[in-house]
Amino acid sequence: MSLKVCILGSGSSGNSTFVASDTTALLIDAGLSARAIEQRLSVIGRSTDEVRGICISHEHGDHTQGLRVLHQRAGIPLYANAGTVEALRRTPENDSLRWQIFTTGSPFQVGDLSVEPFAVPHDAYEPVGFVIASGDTRIGIVTDMGMCTTLIRERLRHCHAVVIESNHDEHMLKEANRPWHLKQRIGGRQGHLSNQGAALLLEEIAGPHLRHVFLAHLSEDCNRPELARQTAHDMLVRKGHSHVAVNLTYPDRPTELCAV
Repeated sequence: MSLKVCILGSGSSGNSTFVASDTTALLIDAGLSARAIEQRLSVIGRSTDEVRGICISHEHGDHTQGLRVLHQRAGIPLYANAGTVEALRRTPENDSLRWQIFTTGSPFQVGDLSVEPFAVPHDAYEPVGFVIASGDTRIGIVTDMGMCTTLIRERLRHCHAVVIESNHDEHMLKEANRPWHLKQRIGGRQGHLSNQGAALLLEEIAGPHLRHVFLAHLSEDCNRPELARQTAHDMLVRKGHSHVAVNLTYPDRPTELCAV
């Protein structure tokens, strides 16, 4: 059974990914405005009317900006773990939202989609990545992680498509005109994964099953899109995985709707 995936937007300005089977559609995060999500779905010929749930990876605003309006206006159910819900409820405008609370590490169903949340290292209350599966087809989504753990590798190892962070080039981050404490946070174990870190992750999880890679959350001033893509592509080719398509994601427009 095939799945379709589109990264509606990715970067510090907002992150949201659309995943759909033939009968069920989900959003992973809603970090764009509700209007932007609706507009970008229309670009790929889809609509919020078909979205059965929004699964939130963590509470940061670039992953949650549009969820309140989408929940209240379109009635889309919200899914998150207890730590993320607790963090979001500290903002008064989110206090009245109704949540379906999942347990990190325990898969749950939305329609015919199996959703498996797993722990990731990031500076949030209870951050997770997700594996979305329908039949034998699996898509892994981890857009914010400071480092790759054994658990992340194991969850992504059998996926047919992965959306993974490739936030910065390590040299560009070091030379950037940014405060030292911010550089330390970004490059730390609970910050954001570099191009080199993403390539090493791909080296460990790639195999004949992996067909599509989407590089997410690229920094505007500490990275270059083609550098991120080339770093991942070269690693895959060196390891004999030239069949894997390496795709960029964008802050201002959706990717194409990709069949997995």
